[in-house]
Amino acid sequence: MSQTGLNLTAITIFTVVMMSLLGPVLNISPVIPALGIFSLLGVATLDNFSFQGRGSTLLLDWFASFSAEHRDRVVRHEAGHFLVAHLLGIPITGYTLTAWEAFQQGQTGRGGVSFDCQELDAQVEQGAISAQLVDRYCKVWMAGIAAETLIYGKSEGGADDREKFGILWAQLHRPEAEGLQKLNWSAFQAKTLIQSHWSAYEALVAAMQKRAAVLECCDAIERTSSVSQAQ
Repeated sequence: MSQTGLNLTAITIFTVVMMSLLGPVLNISPVIPALGIFSLLGVATLDNFSFQGRGSTLLLDWFASFSAEHRDRVVRHEAGHFLVAHLLGIPITGYTLTAWEAFQQGQTGRGGVSFDCQELDAQVEQGAISAQLVDRYCKVWMAGIAAETLIYGKSEGGADDREKFGILWAQLHRPEAEGLQKLNWSAFQAKTLIQSHWSAYEALVAAMQKRAAVLECCDAIERTSSVSQAQ
């Protein structure tokens, strides 16, 4: 079962257990909690095997969307990816900020920034990935975590980003300890890039909050960067 499915299951089971405990007080039949657990397990299993956990992802993301801090974290996390990718010359093909937006575009998960990975995929297929390309993508993957850490002191997202790095690192057949060093170094480099282009980052966040098109977001970065350089 997906992690979101497990989270949803845990939350609902907790609710059902509380209903069972409070049932006698509130005159709730014990059959109701039992039916709730049975229904939940059935729906969660169907969602996991038939829909790859999309249903639970959508539901959890919908609950989380009521938090202004969560919405702000998401856009600032994704803006970190977007900005660093743009600065490093990696083409951005799109972005989504909610699971629903991702679902509408036929994507899995809770959304994010999409990149043109043809160059990376080609080198992986050839079995010869340049160190420079690895560095660029590692910085981009760690940029969301770096952005969150800069603003909130710690990151709540980034599990998928670390997973992408882990897959690439495994393909390189490099030591795990070296991979951890690479992650930390990439996070530091991404953090430095964001800090040195802070005005552009803030302009990008504002554009993404308005769901501006990719080209408009890139223009916001370029305009702000030009103004900063002129000053």
